[in-house]
Amino acid sequence: MKIQFNTDKTISGEERNQNHFTSVIEESLKRFENHITRIEVHLSDENGKKDGINDTVCLLEARLEGRKPIAVSCKADSEIVALTGATTKLKASLTTILGRIQDQEKENTRMQ
Repeated sequence: MKIQFNTDKTISGEERNQNHFTSVIEESLKRFENHITRIEVHLSDENGKKDGINDTVCLLEARLEGRKPIAVSCKADSEIVALTGATTKLKASLTTILGRIQDQEKENTRMQ
């Protein structure tokens, strides 16, 4: 599972932050790593350098083998809270989608 980071000009793309964010994503999505080829992380600040509430946005786009990408987002006051929220949403989506796929495969096997 490859993780690619994209940030706007107001958010620092420091390697230290990327390493921490990568470990948060990898730990949270570990059970799905065989199904995910790439995750794109888009961090942005809607207000630029101005202060604001819930102005940091994290968009996660997961590329699954043989499937269309899944995208989720979360707004929060900080980068790590936005990333954690988006990761939680992605985990829930992947659980649902991959569960349905497994159910279909079981049904197809039973019918043969």
